[in-house]
Amino acid sequence: MRNPLAALTTLVSLLTVFVATNAQAFCGFYVSGADGKLFNDATQVVLMRDGQRTVLSMQNAYKGPPENFAMVVPVPVVLQKENVKTLKKELFDKLDKLSAPRLVEYWEQDPCAPPVPEEPMAAMATGGAMPPPKGAAKGDLGVKIEAQFTVGEYEVVILSAQDSTGLDTWLRREKYKIPQGAEPYLKPYVQQGSKFFVARVDVKKVRFDQDGHADLSPLRFHYDSQDFSLPVRLGLINSSGTQDIIVHVLAQGQRYEPANYPSVTIPTNFDVADDAKTKFPAFYAALFDRTLEKNPKAIVTEYSWDASTCDPCPGPTLDEADLASLGMDAVQNKNAYGWVVTRLHARYSKDTLGADIVFKAAPPIAGGRETTGANGQLEHGSQSAPNNNFQGRYAIRHAWTGAIACKNPVRGIWGGPPDNPHGQAPVAPATKIAYAPRGGVKLATMIRSDVPELDLKSAPVATGASPTPTVEPQKGGCAGCSTSSSRASASAFVLFVAVAAFVRRRARMRT
Repeated sequence: MRNPLAALTTLVSLLTVFVATNAQAFCGFYVSGADGKLFNDATQVVLMRDGQRTVLSMQNAYKGPPENFAMVVPVPVVLQKENVKTLKKELFDKLDKLSAPRLVEYWEQDPCAPPVPEEPMAAMATGGAMPPPKGAAKGDLGVKIEAQFTVGEYEVVILSAQDSTGLDTWLRREKYKIPQGAEPYLKPYVQQGSKFFVARVDVKKVRFDQDGHADLSPLRFHYDSQDFSLPVRLGLINSSGTQDIIVHVLAQGQRYEPANYPSVTIPTNFDVADDAKTKFPAFYAALFDRTLEKNPKAIVTEYSWDASTCDPCPGPTLDEADLASLGMDAVQNKNAYGWVVTRLHARYSKDTLGADIVFKAAPPIAGGRETTGANGQLEHGSQSAPNNNFQGRYAIRHAWTGAIACKNPVRGIWGGPPDNPHGQAPVAPATKIAYAPRGGVKLATMIRSDVPELDLKSAPVATGASPTPTVEPQKGGCAGCSTSSSRASASAFVLFVAVAAFVRRRARMRT
């Protein structure tokens, strides 16, 4: 086949048409061993690309009855046990946290304190074959069991078929509840010579939570293809809702972006209100939706950075063992340094998605860092750069409210909280964005500066609230006098009372 990945994921349409309507993108097709429906409500895909080899890892959350159920995926070749691996679920959580949009909190440092020399940024360290299944393939159906093995909680058989009707019949005979009308979806893959990866799940080896979700191990396998794409379009047939997909691409020194869709970066590096601490996921969801409103059908880059570093760091970075788990052990390049992780986020419906996502190499970008430009202001958006250092980053700032008792105070120096000014400023990542609540957040009241690329203007700060100070250091001083914000307010009040008394006295004299 020209595009093995297409064979890997096209049967996603069956999941959407027959199984669930509000499912997110999934690379495969589920069949149940019981009459109940299965629901796939979350998927995370990681693609490691090296030359023409792609290693695909996927994690899915399932919800359904606690009977045996399985996953059917078309594959280009007969996979053996050594080609299939299960991964730790925590690895996907780690990657999601590392690349998630982040909220930081800064306090303005004492304007009279001596400057602290800058330090260079440092990276944050942080089975055997099973018996043939009942009713094994028979010649009259044209279905053959090419391989069978057990991996983790998955009992795997690799099937070949001469015609789609025979495959459909075989699966039904093995007590898989194949939806009516599935045969036409199987037919093109049978005609192309695809094999079928059938992973039955033994619920005796699976833990179900109280909501009925099965805690299943992520699956990983690799393939070679000149094309680098992710088929998602067929999963939208008859879908009545909007779907999200977040794809992490890992490549040596290389960022990737969509080749056949508009590509934008998330607006970054502006200040937000204090309320963002309790509403950050909802705030970011509103910002993301606004970005798509201004850039229809776009796929949004939310992160692109060396996998071994971050600044600020919401959690540990990827180490050599993590990279090996995600595919480095299956590619030619074994160097654990220089891998760039790019996070791409798409949200779409059947009316906005016209083709599967094709990826292309892209030049490095930077943005979302606490650095100032030539005009002394924080840089905004993304810019070309020698290395990939881009992130979605938003800041809450607390202005200095103490006394200023020096001749030349320096404003706009930001750091950690008052009890640890040189320590790490708090960082809160917006993980599991697909589940973020939508509605109830007005961006104009949450932002503290305009966002021109989204035609957003910040609303006036409410009475009694502290306006966000400028980041640019303020010049001038009080020529050696000792002042404070409270004293300034008191002086203004005294002046007001004196003027009012003078006006009343003149009025009485005229009367």
